[in-house]
Amino acid sequence: MSATNMNDYDAISRLIQHYIDGAKSGKGSDMKPAFHDDATIFGYVGTDLFAGPIQGLYDWNDANGPAKDIEARIVSIDIVGSIASVRLESSNWTGHRFTDFFNVLKVDGQWKVMNKVFHLHS
Repeated sequence: MSATNMNDYDAISRLIQHYIDGAKSGKGSDMKPAFHDDATIFGYVGTDLFAGPIQGLYDWNDANGPAKDIEARIVSIDIVGSIASVRLESSNWTGHRFTDFFNVLKVDGQWKVMNKVFHLHS
């Protein structure tokens, strides 16, 4: 792995940390720096599709409240040039367990999450 890739890896890890910090604080605004303004989210909550603009995540997070005891771990980061894929496992998010996949793009020299898909474990 080259130094550039290591720098990208670190930058993407910091990016995802915004998301984790927002979960802990229960504030969508703390997550917002991780995401592109046009980012989207998709996943199922039971049989209902949760889909649309990323603002839906911020709104859900604000309503859900702080997840002070969340345990979140980046399982993988796969980088190819200006794109990356990140897998995050989170447990104890106010009683929920999630697997998230983030599609990440380097936009104007900054990594941003363009799309989040999630699986809510039963």
